[in-house]
Amino acid sequence: MAWRMPSETAPHDRTWMAFPVEGVTLGDTDALREEGYRAWTDVALAIAEFEPVTMVVDPSETARARRLLGGAVEIVEAPLDEFWIRDFGPTFVVDADRPGALGAVDWVFNGWGSPDWANAALSNEIAGIVAALVGAERIPSLLVNEGGGIHVDGEGTVLATDTVQLGAERNPFATRERVEAEFARTLGTTRTVWLPCGLTRDYDRFGTKGHVDIVATIPSPGRLLLHDQRDAGHPDHAVTRDLVDLLSQETDAAGRPFEIVRLPAPSTLRDAHGVVDWSYVNHLVVNGGVIACGFGDERADADARAILAEAYPGRRVVSVESRPIFDRGGGIHCITQQQPSLGASA
Repeated sequence: MAWRMPSETAPHDRTWMAFPVEGVTLGDTDALREEGYRAWTDVALAIAEFEPVTMVVDPSETARARRLLGGAVEIVEAPLDEFWIRDFGPTFVVDADRPGALGAVDWVFNGWGSPDWANAALSNEIAGIVAALVGAERIPSLLVNEGGGIHVDGEGTVLATDTVQLGAERNPFATRERVEAEFARTLGTTRTVWLPCGLTRDYDRFGTKGHVDIVATIPSPGRLLLHDQRDAGHPDHAVTRDLVDLLSQETDAAGRPFEIVRLPAPSTLRDAHGVVDWSYVNHLVVNGGVIACGFGDERADADARAILAEAYPGRRVVSVESRPIFDRGGGIHCITQQQPSLGASA
């Protein structure tokens, strides 16, 4: 078997999501909970304009999900305790030797490093449930990892972060070599580009400790979109500077140096909880489009759409209000997971 994770730009059969369920992440008031339900719904309906969406819904939320989503989104029921499906759902792969084969990598999910607030028991079963629903071959892994902790170019390159895959809270005995070997087995990659860290806010109590999908992505082989915090008063200004220095010296699996395209952060620097990690990098590529994060910053949102349109030619870029999602710990990419079409190219 030669499993390979296609680029997100390859054709999709559908996007998977998970509907919010009550708990610490959703919010402790009716207003906050309604805000969360609406944010997830808005993303799902935006994606449904481009490709099918299947929403995993806890049975306790089925009536609400049907009311909000209508007939635009397919609903399947399964017990949930979290709703960041990028992280606990399957990472889909294809087999170059078997054009009709779909694989589903089932990472170990421990709630982003087993903090005291996280729920993982039910979420950890979803990858297997989804794999069975679509007839994918489940590919078990002993690596504690999340889908938001990786990005691939479909041609052998994967981005990862030292503080995620090598963090003591996830994989205390891991080495780069062991992680890279597991990526090769499950994702078909031959070159891992390691970032030393993620964005500052992501190391707060409710953060992931450095997910790459809020920092950098690969819109096409040899090219990087990189979060760019231009305000020196924000600690991510230094993070950006250091990552540019590092990544400008790196090459991809084909030996190409990276062209780095900076994706400027919105103008807001802080919210009620500290410095923000609002990032346009955390977008989802869909069939014929890009679902981009919007932050109520008209100029910055428009600039981001223009950069994304240039990075993904021929795709329509749509912004969806994402501050309620970021308030809960992530963005649009974090709450979605693409299922590639069988035979999908890079």
